[in-house]
Amino acid sequence: MKKRIITIILATVMVFALAGCRESEKVAYNVSQQADNFNITRRLVAINTRTDKPVLEVIGNFAILNNSANELEVVVEVDKGRYKKHLVYLNEWITYTVEDLSGVFADPYHYEVNFLPQMIQPFTVISDD
Repeated sequence: MKKRIITIILATVMVFALAGCRESEKVAYNVSQQADNFNITRRLVAINTRTDKPVLEVIGNFAILNNSANELEVVVEVDKGRYKKHLVYLNEWITYTVEDLSGVFADPYHYEVNFLPQMIQPFTVISDD
């Protein structure tokens, strides 16, 4: 009898736990998973908050990881099974923002990195491997 009551209680708890997920939470999770699997084109901009100037811009299909060294790891898919990693050191003056660009069609292997500091001539590095 005790096992039956415990089973009913556990089943009831499971139903309420699963019903508590909002659609927005599921969508946010799914979008994050798609981005981490290199299926969404995004733009990352690292900004120097002291000067309000962008320092780095990455456009493409990439995953973002924060490591223990206070660095932002940006892993970019450049071809099927080929990846490149970029590191952005985060400190009190550097912050970043990520924009989803997947609303427009883009080549899934298009890759672009722009360094934009004020003191040197901006340039673009594009890989068409």
